[in-house]
Amino acid sequence: MSRIPQQLTMGVIIGNRGFFPSYLVAEAREQAVVLFDRLGIKTIMLNDTQTELGGVETRQDAKVCAELFRQHRDEIHGVVVLLPNFGDEKAIAETLRISGLNVPVLVQAQEDNLNKMGLATRRDSFCGKISLCNNLRQYGIPFTLTTQHVCALSGEVFEKDLKRFEQICRVVSSMRGVRVGAIGARPAGFNTVRYSEKLLERLGIAVETLDLSEIFTRIKQLRDDDIRVDEKHRILLANADTSGIPADKLVTMAKLFVVISEWVVANDIDTTAIQCWTSLQENLGINVCSIMSVMSGQLMPSACEVDVMGALSMFALASSNLSPASIADWNNNFGDDRNKCVLFHCGNFAASSLENPHMGTADIIGTTVGKENTCGAVHGRMKSGDLTYFRLSTDDLTGEIKAYVGEGQSVDDPLDTVGCRAVIQVPHLENLLSWICQNGFEHHVAMNHSASAAVLQEAFNRYLGVNTYLHQ
Repeated sequence: MSRIPQQLTMGVIIGNRGFFPSYLVAEAREQAVVLFDRLGIKTIMLNDTQTELGGVETRQDAKVCAELFRQHRDEIHGVVVLLPNFGDEKAIAETLRISGLNVPVLVQAQEDNLNKMGLATRRDSFCGKISLCNNLRQYGIPFTLTTQHVCALSGEVFEKDLKRFEQICRVVSSMRGVRVGAIGARPAGFNTVRYSEKLLERLGIAVETLDLSEIFTRIKQLRDDDIRVDEKHRILLANADTSGIPADKLVTMAKLFVVISEWVVANDIDTTAIQCWTSLQENLGINVCSIMSVMSGQLMPSACEVDVMGALSMFALASSNLSPASIADWNNNFGDDRNKCVLFHCGNFAASSLENPHMGTADIIGTTVGKENTCGAVHGRMKSGDLTYFRLSTDDLTGEIKAYVGEGQSVDDPLDTVGCRAVIQVPHLENLLSWICQNGFEHHVAMNHSASAAVLQEAFNRYLGVNTYLHQ
């Protein structure tokens, strides 16, 4: 089961400052409860018996709120700060510091009405937000801003901002402590997918390895009529049309699926990178592509050619919007159109992203290992629509993890080829490709149907400490 959280929990801080109207705090709390409930977001916030009106204004309020957050620290994915009036910037900053939370923070300030600028009704949140952000920066607490400097708590603008913040929190929460399974050795000809485990450890990411010889031994111990094999066999049949695949090949795939799945569960693996050629073809006579397609569809992405950083890129994309991600090569130009290109891989895309997916053979690899030994590749054209592409990489020369991200479109222009493929359109594509080459990125890229570039850029840049280039 995917570790990506489905429902999120937010800590909520409502700021207050005594010489501004305090009734605005109670009003904000009521509106917040309605909004978060409607969006299906759980909340941890003070009630009006713990502090005055449930707001945070004093050092004592900060201690009470921080203790509440500490009690729920394993549940909280992010903190939302609401400023219905100017607020006390020091008390809010101290709440976050004392709580010890290391999660994304969203700062919202309520807008004033021109007909309510008297002492009994004015807010001055416009000014208070600047003061709070100044203090957060002094305290070294990263934060996210709303689209507008001030906005209505019950309005459409803030609702969209909150949904976007939810995505940021999901990415940050998912990436911290992620565990990657590296199955098999990197293909000898693929220096491009080399990476640094030590740099990943700095980000709290662990890599577990498994030799293919262990997989082959475990497969031999499985009977064809094992109930676990039958279960995986049914999943493969449901993923794509298998009418052209021999029955014995499907059984072998199912056994491989059982072994990989049990190792994933036993080792708490979130995403995998597999040596997909040529050992599997030579020893088992199959491709692993369909198994990878299923796992990616279950939000447990799987990357080809032991591309660990590609697997992490897929996992980040999937976590941003709970949409399956796939991995492909930046593979071909599309005629003379310099803003379009072809993304291609032998056959590992998540089936839900494809038009009419069917299982076949991997014809390119088949030229060296025999086409009959490559059953299991998925074939299909990526559906048209919004597209986000993303790539993480470790750079030993600079000692950093880096990334790029951007958006485009998957388009339905005619393309006569096999495997998993997509024609995509990206603004200023030539500039992007030049940037990729100049900065030493790999030829693999993760992508899915979404518009999540800004979310990923903020999550990695601001909260995970990964320098992320946003292509526009």
